[in-house]
Amino acid sequence: PRLWADVSPAGAYNSRAMSDAPHTAPGSSEEELIAVRREKVSKIRALGVNPYGGRFDITTTPAEIKADFQEGKQVKFLGRITALRDMGRTQFFTVGDVCGSVQCMLTKKSCSEESWALWKLLERGDWVGIEGETFVTRTGEPSVRVDAFKLLSKALRPMPDKYHGLADADMRYRRRHLDLMSNEESARRFVARSRIVREIRDYLNARGFLEVETPMLQDVAGGAAAKPFESYYNALKKEVTLRIAPELFLKRLLVGGFPKVYELNRNFRNEGVDRRHNPEFTVLEVYEAGGDYETMADMMEEMITTIAQKVFGTLKFDQFDDEGNLRWTVDLTRPWRRADYNDLVREVAGDDWFELTPEQRRTRAVEQLQVQIGDQLDDTGVTQQVYEKLVEEKQVNPLFVCHVARDLVPLAKANPENPEVVDVFELVMNGQEICPGYSEQNDPVEQLERLKHQAGEETQKIDYDFVETLESGMPSAGGIGIGIDRLCMLLTGAGSVRDVILFPQLKSRA
Repeated sequence: PRLWADVSPAGAYNSRAMSDAPHTAPGSSEEELIAVRREKVSKIRALGVNPYGGRFDITTTPAEIKADFQEGKQVKFLGRITALRDMGRTQFFTVGDVCGSVQCMLTKKSCSEESWALWKLLERGDWVGIEGETFVTRTGEPSVRVDAFKLLSKALRPMPDKYHGLADADMRYRRRHLDLMSNEESARRFVARSRIVREIRDYLNARGFLEVETPMLQDVAGGAAAKPFESYYNALKKEVTLRIAPELFLKRLLVGGFPKVYELNRNFRNEGVDRRHNPEFTVLEVYEAGGDYETMADMMEEMITTIAQKVFGTLKFDQFDDEGNLRWTVDLTRPWRRADYNDLVREVAGDDWFELTPEQRRTRAVEQLQVQIGDQLDDTGVTQQVYEKLVEEKQVNPLFVCHVARDLVPLAKANPENPEVVDVFELVMNGQEICPGYSEQNDPVEQLERLKHQAGEETQKIDYDFVETLESGMPSAGGIGIGIDRLCMLLTGAGSVRDVILFPQLKSRA
């Protein structure tokens, strides 16, 4: 079968505003449009052309053509037809992918009858391979004069309306492929996410860290206090959980002799879903022998600003509310502020907060500070709730919150000057925690006592094998765990975690 439509060079035409008109009549229902497209598939086959293409070797991409445009250059690329302007004997159309697009021009006088007949059966949504020469239209638009094209895939379903896209937010998440092809902002956001992840790996690899993979299925879900997803391993005849954190396995690798190690992968927590939480989420955990929470803070400050400059070329990021209104601008300019947890609580709750009785603290939190306090919260939890509502959720620019109560972080070392707090930081910005960092606990006796305190009566949740591993000797180390989804929210200005996860978890449709 004939797979190519060959055309000869043609003169440049003036490209006016690109319209979205397909070769099918407007106002038709989706079922009618699908029927028309199926009929076109039959007509394409009748021309001796495979409507679902084959191999097509490329020399460049639409985005690369635009980024480094050189007039008079021969190019071969592929993409989806996203817009089309039918001017009769001259066709202007846009071909692109999630990384970018470029305008193309095809003329009837340069085509064979067969080529032109094939072209008239194409429309928005179809994938094509293009070979041609770059030129600039009379209006100054970088374009490609088509010498040959190849149909790679005939779309049976029409694309969403270019200007309105998918108005239903739920449908954008359920039909991400439609969102990506019709929403340039969404496409740019996910391309940016890929580049952020790549830069994280480049940063760590360049500094001698080794990337590893640890089990997703675990006997005991450890490394954090969270409700796991539970399953049953038929082959081994045992109950298992999806991991809530990789921390305990990564520390085993420190014991085994990995001095600098990281894992960038998924965690799973069977808990709530909201604009900042998805039960399946991506986390980077990093551990460095000989480090502590301060060296980890230094690394986070350098890594995030480096990524921001490389991917976006700026350290200032606008954040918007659900209605699209500017909420605030996060400024990542270094140095970032560091402050003790207790000092920050005093700033919002009163200098005498920690001199009050537990009953007085609860009363002040509810009556004066207007913070909702659950009946089940202990005294430490009351202070934490005040911190979260009045400090964390209002913090715009980067802040390292240091030395939190030891009961909140059982896997970190106690501060030698004040054993009631631990040597940790929580990196807070954009109204949420982005990353915790620890001076990691490596005393096996102390670690067991802390895990027992956290578990309470549910001692079956303690990973005794991990404690035994510590008895073989883990070096002093610093560690961090950074939520990649929340970092991407910050750097792309997304209002919901669902906007930076390609396929977020959703309720079943009724």
